[in-house]
Amino acid sequence: PSVVDSASIHIWSEMNKKVRKLAMCSALSSKVADGNMIVLDQVGFEKPSTKAMVKMLNALKVDGKALVVLPEGNAEVELSARNIPGIKTTVTGTLNVYDIMKYDRFIITKDAAIKVQEVYAK
Repeated sequence: PSVVDSASIHIWSEMNKKVRKLAMCSALSSKVADGNMIVLDQVGFEKPSTKAMVKMLNALKVDGKALVVLPEGNAEVELSARNIPGIKTTVTGTLNVYDIMKYDRFIITKDAAIKVQEVYAK
């Protein structure tokens, strides 16, 4: 696991908002350009099921590390993904450049993509 020291956090918090926005847009553009972004209509399960999440990831041909971005918290999806090595779930409000670049694949729902676009396309 990577360790983020307090100096890095301080530098990020002192960065100009325009620079942070540019970094986020650049990271997202990189995923699109590399063909590593997958946009889904929705992600959801009736009950938490790691098998269902693995089946979905296999259907999407996701191997390696993936970041699953949701518009808001979804306990079923989060619980389904937490035992799968290399898979992380997050919501649009906590999305960051480090996670986007750390994970090979970027899986996002349409609703989450709209939220991200509202924040970063201004």
